[in-house]
Parts: sequence; C-alpha cells; structure tokens
Amino acid sequence: MREKEYLRQQYAAIFSSVGFILLLSAGVMILPLMLLLFYPEEMGNAHAFALPAACLGLTGLVLWKAFRPSVSVPLSVREGGIIVFISWILVILFSAWPFVPVLGLSFSRAFFESVSGWTTTGLSVADVTRAGHLILFWRSLMQFAGGAGLAIIMMSAIAGPAGAGISGAEGRSDQLLPHVRRSARLVLMIYFCYAVAGTLAYRLAGMSFFDAVNHSFAALSTGGFSTRAESIAYWNSPAVEAVTLPLMLLGNLSFVTAWFLWRGNFRTVARNGEIRLLSVLIPASAIAVFFFTCRTLYTGLGKSARAAVFETVSALTTTGFTSVTYGNWNAFGIFTLTVLMLIGGGTCSTAGGIKQFRVWLLWKLLVREIRRALLPRTAIVECPIWEGGRRVFLDDTRVREVTVFVSVFFAIYVPGVMLLCACGYSLPDSLFEFASAMGTAGLSVGVTSAGMPDTALYAEILAMFLGRLEFIVVIVTVFRLGRDSRLMMRWTLKGE
Repeated sequence: MREKEYLRQQYAAIFSSVGFILLLSAGVMILPLMLLLFYPEEMGNAHAFALPAACLGLTGLVLWKAFRPSVSVPLSVREGGIIVFISWILVILFSAWPFVPVLGLSFSRAFFESVSGWTTTGLSVADVTRAGHLILFWRSLMQFAGGAGLAIIMMSAIAGPAGAGISGAEGRSDQLLPHVRRSARLVLMIYFCYAVAGTLAYRLAGMSFFDAVNHSFAALSTGGFSTRAESIAYWNSPAVEAVTLPLMLLGNLSFVTAWFLWRGNFRTVARNGEIRLLSVLIPASAIAVFFFTCRTLYTGLGKSARAAVFETVSALTTTGFTSVTYGNWNAFGIFTLTVLMLIGGGTCSTAGGIKQFRVWLLWKLLVREIRRALLPRTAIVECPIWEGGRRVFLDDTRVREVTVFVSVFFAIYVPGVMLLCACGYSLPDSLFEFASAMGTAGLSVGVTSAGMPDTALYAEILAMFLGRLEFIVVIVTVFRLGRDSRLMMRWTLKGE
C-alpha cells in the first residue's frame, strides 16, 4: 500500500507539471496572432491558432488544477523524463493543427512539420512559397521555444531545486547556478539577448524585419527553418552569411559555456573539450571540403570558400541553413557533412547529434589507451577533463555511459538508413538524410518532401524525436510507463 500511495503522489505531481507546461505552450501558440496587427489580411487564419491554443490551454488548466499536490513533491530525473515525454507529445500534436487548415497539409505531414519544429531539426514538407506570415512565424517560434526548452526551463523555474530532474531529463544536466530557478532565468536572458542582437544584425545585413526575426530564431535554436525555399542562398550575401555563422555557433554552445563567455572567463572556455574539438573540426572540415568539393564547383575563390565554411558549420552545429544546393556535390562533400551531422553540437545546447562532448571523451579515451600501451604495466594513466570550471577525471561510470549512448545511437541509425533504402532511396542519400533527422540538423539532399512514403516519413519523425530528447531517457521512460501502468491496473483489478 505504501508503494501505491507513493506512485499516486508522484503521478499527481507529474500530471500537474504536464498541465503547467501545456498552459505555457498555449501562451506561445497565441503569439503568432500578434502579427495580425501588421498583416490584417491574414485574419481568416486566426482560428487555426486560436482553437488549438484554447484546447491546449484548457487541457493544461484542468491537469494543473486537478492534480496539483497540496505539498511539494520532489521530482527526480525519472519523473522528469515522464513529464518531458508526455508534454512534448501533446504539445507537438496540438502544434500540428495550424498546418492543416492554413497550408492544406495532411495530418501526417503537419505532424512531421511540428516535430521538426519543436525538435529544432528543420526538415520540411511544407511549401513556404505559398505560406503566409503567421504560419512562417509559427514555424520559427516552435524552433525558438523548442531550442531553449522554454516550457521545460519554465517548469524547472517553478519546481524549485528539485526541478533539476526535469531539465536533466531533456538532456540539460548542467546548471549555470546551484539553484534551478536562477539558472532558468539566466538561460532565458542569454537566449533573448542573442535573439535581439541577431535580429538587428540581420537588418543591417539587408533582410526585412520579418525575415530577420525568423532567421534569428532559427539560427540560435540551430533549427534551420527559413522563410525562403532557397534558405540563406536566397540572399547570396556574404553579409547575411557572416551574421548567420556566429549565431549558429552561439546556438551550438552549451548554456554553461555561454555563461562563462558572458562573464569574460575566456580561460575556462578555452579549456572546454567541446571548444577544442570545434577549433579543430571546423577548420579541418572546411579546408577539406573547399579543396575536394567546392573549389571545382563554384566560380571564384570567395564563393568556394564561403560555401565550404558555411555548410560545414551548419552541419556540425545541426542548424540546417544552406547557402548552396547539394545536387552537384561529390561523394566526399556529402560524406563529410554526414559525419559532421552525426557528431552534432554541444551538450546542454540547442543542437542535436551524438554531441561534441561525447566525441571528445572518446578521443581522450583513445589517447589514454595508447599511452597505457606504451608505458609499463604498473604505470597509472590519468585522463583529466574540464567540466565547466572544474577539472575532473574520467571514471568507469562515465565511460560506460558514453559507450552505451553511442552504441544505441548507431543501433538506431543503421536500421533507419536501411529503412530509407527499402523505400527506394540510394544508400548515400539515405545515410545523409537519416543522419540529418537523428542529428536534428535539417540538411536535405531531396529525400524529405511532401511526396515521400509514409514509412520514411514516420521513420524520420521517430529519429527526430529520439535525437532531440536523448533516446536513452525516452526508452527508459517508455518502459517505466509500461511498468507503472501494469501495477496500477493490477491494483485496480484487485480492488486495492
């Protein structure tokens, strides 16, 4: 009976937390209606946002009030995983609603667009050339909110110190400050300031204000949705690309690293393994792509260099903006971008992929094993790394976590690629596209389209969802929900 009462208390807190997240998401969904002040001709589309926002808000209010516990209930990472899993699914379902009446998409295509937005992937099946301002802003807003994990961060802010379980379940185990509430405020402050600065920079580079806001949101969230079918290539502007590059890199950084950068603690930033990996990967990849792919494709040294740098940064940060098309790229260039998308961005950032910190750890482990083989058997080989401002040493637990994650990542990636191949796509295209989906990158060689088979569509949906929410957490959450459901059903049947 004690276990039953404990489980009821935990799920009451879980449903109440989910309700509050739904309320916040409903508020986000109302924001596109503010654009009617500037684009009154789109008033006919207002119901496409007002109705789902009202339904989402009402559902959230009922859950929040009905299950709100009378006393504070601590939430661990396990409970946080359930909250994130349930709330993200519900928010994504309601967020797909506007795409059906406004763009005429089928539900499966609208659901794909919503998942791509909230997971900050950027793969799209929508025709943006006939999309209005409200729906274009909604696509960018989903990425901006999903990138910062706005609902999750705000939930952490009201949950007190125990709210770390929620942010940790979303793959954000690091905190800027010991108190979650202050950490959440700092993340929002940093994110908002970046967005304002990015918007102003884009305006100076020649974009309209509407395009500047949307691209600032998409660049910082490493999402990649654009208001133009050609993406950044529409402007063909070195100035626009020069603004986009630092925004993508800032979105790629861990919020903890970004905080040290804000405080001017450059020594700590320079020690960070992800920063060191970036300082090697970006120049090496850009130079290789320049000489072996871009140099023979584009006229002029400047265009070749711009394409090489921009595309490699976009792939590694999992942003998905493009300044060129890939139809004429050779196998070397496509393979390089595929590898970069699989590596992905920084831990506790808006980016996806395996994450640079895990790749850095694997490199450090390789170096340690080589050194160990060259030294006497009795020698002790330490493997220090820097986490934030602390110098720590790798232990077996951390090594096991990284190796399990990478193993599961590829255990899902390989069957996904095979599934795309079974749908009729070539192996290189399948490797590239599924890496883009799992890494939440958004780059495409043409596989993702409105006419793609449903099998491939849902395979990419699953890949985007697992890639964004750290699939170890998702898998554990699904098993726990199944176990708890069986327990509750057994107690109900026994009349306990």
